[in-house]
Order: sequence, then structure tokens, then C-alpha cells
Amino acid sequence: MIVTIDGGVASGKSAVGRRVAEKLGLPFVDSGLMYRAITRLAAEKGIDAQDSAAITQLAESTNVRIDGERVWADGYELTGVIYDTDYADALPVVSATPGVRQALVEQQRRMGGSGVVMAGRDIGTVVFPDAEHKFFLVASLDEKVRRRAAQYERRGERVDTDSMRKEVELRDRVDSERPIAPLRPAPDAIVIDTDHLDLDQVVDRIVGAVRSKQSK
Repeated sequence: MIVTIDGGVASGKSAVGRRVAEKLGLPFVDSGLMYRAITRLAAEKGIDAQDSAAITQLAESTNVRIDGERVWADGYELTGVIYDTDYADALPVVSATPGVRQALVEQQRRMGGSGVVMAGRDIGTVVFPDAEHKFFLVASLDEKVRRRAAQYERRGERVDTDSMRKEVELRDRVDSERPIAPLRPAPDAIVIDTDHLDLDQVVDRIVGAVRSKQSK
């Protein structure tokens, strides 16, 4: 069974996906962590995010492993630094690099070989276009900023709400407009507006839809 959960920044896809996976007894993969891992490695190795050839080579030669919220790249654990903000500007550039996306999509497909719940931005459209269970989460900009700020505060980081609003807005626009694997719901995805739903309600809606389709 493959369940895809896509959505923009702070749409709740990772938290929802993790709970859905638990309820369905499947592994969970947050594909966004893979792009963060490559971006972080590039920064550590002094590779310019605009150098598409070098970034692609790095992605092609690096094995990224995800286990829950822990992340490894070629056995080197990146969990503690995966959300560092010092390379935030490079993330959308690396994520939009065609060679990087191709290399990581191949890894993501291997991860789903025995069934998976995978969250991301192009899982239902590119990674697993034939998946039977596809969902796309949306939320208003105000709600996304609130959630994003809460994430940072839980990690003990100070939050500049105005800057965060611009960051969220820019990231979603870049992801939606990029020529390779743009952020958009698959034609057969169930779109869920999460603004007025709590985490459990979104999870229950997805699990219910999956089980209903299975029983038919």
C-alpha cells in the first residue's frame, strides 16, 4: 500500500503522515528531509547551490536514509542540524534542480517498495503517480505562518513573524512555479483544507478514506 500526502510549507503533511503511517502499520518517509540533507551536505562541502552539476553529482552519489525523524547521508547522521536556518535560502534552489530531484525520486521509489506513507510536494504526481491513495493538504497563509512559528518555537528558536510570512509565501510560490515537479494536487488526489481541523481530525479523515477504499 502506498499513501501519498502532499502539500506546501507548514500544511501539516509531515505530522499527519507520521500518524497515518502508525495507524496503518506502514513506514513513514518525509521526502523533504532528503532535500534538506543534500542541501546541508552541499553547504558543509562548500558546494554552491547554483552549481547544478555539482549539486546533482552530490545527490547521485549520496545514499539518504530516513527513519522517523532521523536522517542519515552515507551513514553520517544529520538529524541535529537538518533544520538549521543558515542554509534556508539554498533549499528551494537545490530542491528545484532537475538532477537532484531525479536522483532522490529514484531513492524514494525504492523506499516505497514494500508499502509506505510518504509526504512531500510531488509524491502523488511524480514519485508514485499510480498510487491508489493520494491526498493533498492546504491551509491559509495565516495558518501556515502560525504553524511554522510554533515549529521554530518548539526548537527554542526566536521567530520573526513578518520574515516568516515572506519565507512561507516565497517557498510555496517557488515550488508551485518551478518547471520540474511543481507543487500541485494530483488529479485524483483528495484535497483537504486543514485550517479548521486539528491533527487528529485530518489523520482520521485520511485513514478513513484509505480503509473505505480498501473495503470496496
